[in-house]
This record gives sequence, structure tokens and C-alpha cells, in this order.
Amino acid sequence: MVDTPYKVTICGIPEIASHAGAGVSHVLSIIDTDEPLPPALARLGARESALLRFDDVVAEYPGFEACTEAQVAEILTFGERIHAGPTDHLLVHCHAGISRSTAATAILMSQFRPGQETAAFLRLLELRKHGWPNTRMVEFADRLLGRGGALLQGLQAYRHALLAAKPHLAETIRNIGRGHELP
Repeated sequence: MVDTPYKVTICGIPEIASHAGAGVSHVLSIIDTDEPLPPALARLGARESALLRFDDVVAEYPGFEACTEAQVAEILTFGERIHAGPTDHLLVHCHAGISRSTAATAILMSQFRPGQETAAFLRLLELRKHGWPNTRMVEFADRLLGRGGALLQGLQAYRHALLAAKPHLAETIRNIGRGHELP
């Protein structure tokens, strides 16, 4: 498993307030285009934060704003600032802490660790008991980092491991219209 020299937390908007006073130094917020900024973010006292707005979709759909390659590049720029340090505690959140935040976390954990993409994704099993990283974000990151599919292989390894532990999630994934992502 990939280890970081700082604590990593993944959560959804309803959980943000529970991390106030936990020494969060950096926050990456990924929220829907029409979502108001969560008031609890101000109580974290983070030294640095980044805010991205796009919907949790894995392709272009009418009425939704899918992430762009430029937005994933912004995540990587934020990762450069985290890597430069000092970083004590990184909190990554999206609306529910399931898709965009888990994808961003795995991307950030593997950004400066070529060859450890699968380990970064498998670390998600420890960091968040449930997640289904956004494939579109991972595809863009793989291209931007020049990983030749290694991030996508890590994502598939994670999904295999998650479904082996929780096979009932496959039906949930099908029901939300993302069955094409099942390994």
C-alpha cells in the first residue's frame, strides 16, 4: 500500500464538520456545479485549499457538467503544492465521498510515485470503506501523467478487490447507471 508522510481523509459534505480541530492543513473540494460552498469548510482552518466544480458523471450528458482534462490538471497542480509541503493532513471531499474524492485521492497518492498506481488505489480500501472512483478523472490523469494505462489498471485492481469484499455493490453500481464500469 502507498503510504503518505501526511494523514489523508476522504469524506462527503455531511462529514466535513467532524474534521474541524483535526489539524487539516490542505483541502481539495470537488462539488457539483450548483452546490453551495459547504459552510463547514471555514471551520477546518486549512492553510491551503482548492475548489473544483463539476458533476459526478463519467461522460458528457445533457444537463450535467463532466470534469475536463483542465480540471484534472488543476488537481495535479494542487498535488504539486501538497508535495512541496509542509502538509500535515489532506482532506479530500466531494458530495458523498464516493466517486470524485476517491478518484482525486488515488490520483494524488500516485502522482509522484510512478509504478505504484495499483498500491495507491488499493490504499483507498483503508481510507474509505466504500467508494467507486470516477473513471473519467482517472483517464485524464493517466494521460496527463503519461502513465500508459497504469492508473486505469490500478482502478480495475481496486474495483476487483472491493467487489470481492462486497459483491452486493455490483447491483448498486448497475442501478446508478454505471454498470459499464464493472470489471
